[in-house]
Amino acid sequence: MKEKSFEEKLNDLEKIVKDLESGDTPLDEAINKFNEAMTLSGQLNKTLENATETINKVIEKDGTKKDFQVE
Repeated sequence: MKEKSFEEKLNDLEKIVKDLESGDTPLDEAINKFNEAMTLSGQLNKTLENATETINKVIEKDGTKKDFQVE
């Protein structure tokens, strides 16, 4: 099974938050949704950290990478 995209995970997280904010979710289900939300949040955070690290690297003409620095 293909892993969900960043956007799909973010949409899932937003839906869980709306469900929990409604106050209509039974406690057991709310706990499960909260745990799922925490997992999604961690995955999204990791993706953003990796993207930031990649963006902060510059690939030189010879193919080597170096940290991006504003001069």
